Amino acid sequence: MKSQEKVKQLIELREKARLGGGEKRIEDQHSKGKMTARERIAILLDEGSFEELDMFVTHRTEDFGLGDKKILSDGVVTGHGTIDGRVVYVFAQDFTIFGGSLSETFALKICKVMDQAMKVGAPVIGINDSGGARIQEGVRSLAGYAEIFERNILASGVIPQISAIFGPCAGGAVYSPALTDFIVMSEKSSYMFVTGPKVTKTVTGEDISTENLMMLRFIAK
Repeated sequence: MKSQEKVKQLIELREKARLGGGEKRIEDQHSKGKMTARERIAILLDEGSFEELDMFVTHRTEDFGLGDKKILSDGVVTGHGTIDGRVVYVFAQDFTIFGGSLSETFALKICKVMDQAMKVGAPVIGINDSGGARIQEGVRSLAGYAEIFERNILASGVIPQISAIFGPCAGGAVYSPALTDFIVMSEKSSYMFVTGPKVTKTVTGEDISTENLMMLRFIAK
């Protein structure tokens, strides 16, 4: 009986994790014409091939009220599967959980799939939809980005690194895709910049649209 109860609990936890930030936030994502992280992975990979890793991970922060807001998978879905029968590793940022913002454990999940991809010589695909660092975690969040950037550098020339931008890719989140081999962006719903329009307005007093900010980035490049 005890083993049956544990299996039931496990199934319930899996269902809870698959809901991400909850049905309301999933509906908000759909209303913007965007898919959830798991929906994107399901379309990308061969049917039934995805093996998710670290589904039950949550953040470790107790400050700023986050101790009462621990959500399974912590904003990023990671794992491996196949595309046309070839093994690939993948991570997809989940905007329904804290706006896809990166925490310490979020970063560790991404680093884990990148390390495994390098071990087996498989491509790694990152699906980006994030507002940047989880500011409540401060330096720990920023240190998480540093760990990811190191993996990007170590993987360069070793395995293919592909970034797909399907939403905001701002702040610390934008550096990693810039270090990868290929970047794919969806029209109208994706953008990449270090500092967004609101911060630009606060610092410089200048009103600038997302589109113009993107254009300035390409001109500077």
